[in-house]
Amino acid sequence: MVEVLVAVAIITIAVLSATAVAQKSVTVSRQSTHNLQAAFLIEEGAEAVRVARDDNWTNISNLTSGTTYYPTFSGGTWNFSTTPNTVDSFTRTVVLADVNRDSTSGDIVSSGGTLDTGTKFVTVTATWSEGTNNLSKSLSFYITNLF
Repeated sequence: MVEVLVAVAIITIAVLSATAVAQKSVTVSRQSTHNLQAAFLIEEGAEAVRVARDDNWTNISNLTSGTTYYPTFSGGTWNFSTTPNTVDSFTRTVVLADVNRDSTSGDIVSSGGTLDTGTKFVTVTATWSEGTNNLSKSLSFYITNLF
């Protein structure tokens, strides 16, 4: 009888351990998939800004600095709207900031300097919920009026 109880306890522990490992594996896999999807959406958002810049610099320079924009693809082109939208369970945003340069060296400075109307600092962010956690990934870069 004791041997049967020990065998049942060992089998129970093994099954519960395997179940816990499987559950953790599914959670990690889902997190990895969400991180990958967010990375693709961020890269697509950055490409949307570059395409808008390539079409005409005023597509970028006319956007208000510090305002949150939501990129959407419609009519064969990228548009930036202040109306929130989601892609699957992700919200993708684009925020532009003015860039100032040192008048002597031409280097970008965080304060002072003169406004460079041909350069913007762009931050593309993807946010999503995972369980009770709100997660986000961001990409920041400078974009200039090349043309």
